[in-house]
Amino acid sequence: MLEISGLKHSFGELEVIAEVDLRAPCQGFTVLIGPSGCGKTTLFNILTGVVSRQRGRVFWNGRQVQHLEQTAAYMQQKDLLLPWCSLLDNAMLPARMEGRSIADARRQALKLLARLGLDGFESYLPAAVSGGMRQRCALVRTLMFERPLVLLDEPLSSLDAIVRRSLQSLLLLLQQDFAKTIVMITHDVEEALLLADRLVIVSRRPMRVIETMELESPKPRQASDPGLIGLKERILKVLQKELDS
Repeated sequence: MLEISGLKHSFGELEVIAEVDLRAPCQGFTVLIGPSGCGKTTLFNILTGVVSRQRGRVFWNGRQVQHLEQTAAYMQQKDLLLPWCSLLDNAMLPARMEGRSIADARRQALKLLARLGLDGFESYLPAAVSGGMRQRCALVRTLMFERPLVLLDEPLSSLDAIVRRSLQSLLLLLQQDFAKTIVMITHDVEEALLLADRLVIVSRRPMRVIETMELESPKPRQASDPGLIGLKERILKVLQKELDS
């Protein structure tokens, strides 16, 4: 389990995170949703050690840690693929960085690329494939880190609705088939409701937790489900109230 206790952060006089307490169960899918610019990406940067933590504590499986650099794989909004490398070479980057067997990594990457619908495109450069295919490759690269925790910072926000829906099902693979603990940021309420086991609504900056919801209905879910439609309206009202306050 990932547990964050009393986390606070400021950039000079700008308070970004007021105080955050958060739990993400092992092998669960936890989604954070809140207004744009509220500090969610700063939270991820603190967790991965990109930004030094000022106050608060972070625990992984009951053990206090300084950061999660060696525990978490971080997939950002942009695919960040190296444009001069093929999809296969991009997918293999984690193994090369960690000094693992190249032959084993190649077999693993090819298997994952095929699993995510990129069979036959392994030698293509990123510029030669669609945005959705690049994000699939970025997801393979994330899996190649072989970390138990995956942090997803709006990984589908730049994609059109049809591609986005197809990739949402692939994100569920991280949890269901690869037994990952997932924490995701999104601005899309419907997406949050389709994917989350635990939904955390956060405030505008400085960020604090407004409400935590447990979603127990089985997945995959349908956006047309009356229960989800009702929850979506309630969450939108909470967010709108926060923006108007």
